[in-house]
Amino acid sequence: MRRFIFIIVGVIVLLLAIWGWFQFYFVFGEGPRAGELNYIMKKGYVWKTYEAKIIQVGFKGASGSFQSNEFQFSVEDEKVAQQLMSSSGKWVNVHYREYKGALPWRGMSKYIVDSVISVSNSPSTTTLP
Repeated sequence: MRRFIFIIVGVIVLLLAIWGWFQFYFVFGEGPRAGELNYIMKKGYVWKTYEAKIIQVGFKGASGSFQSNEFQFSVEDEKVAQQLMSSSGKWVNVHYREYKGALPWRGMSKYIVDSVISVSNSPSTTTLP
């Protein structure tokens, strides 16, 4: 009977470990995002993390009116955070990783920026045909 309970507890612990890895450490998606860097700040009660927001401009549906999209993210690397702090108000292109859940020591968002691709004063303008 003890062996049966030991096996059941072992399976439960293993399943919880797999779920935790998938929820908090498995990279669900990644890619670039571009927009105007609205703010970046270091905040938190126990774990101080860098939190930021990019404002993305786009078109909304058939009416053709402008819509403002926000991309809120966290930054783990202090060098990337310092680079973004010196670029506040500029057009930035960043690379991010998306996780299924957020960890308090990694940041408040499930989107984690790991590098800055480019920084410019204004977005590159291209004419549409």
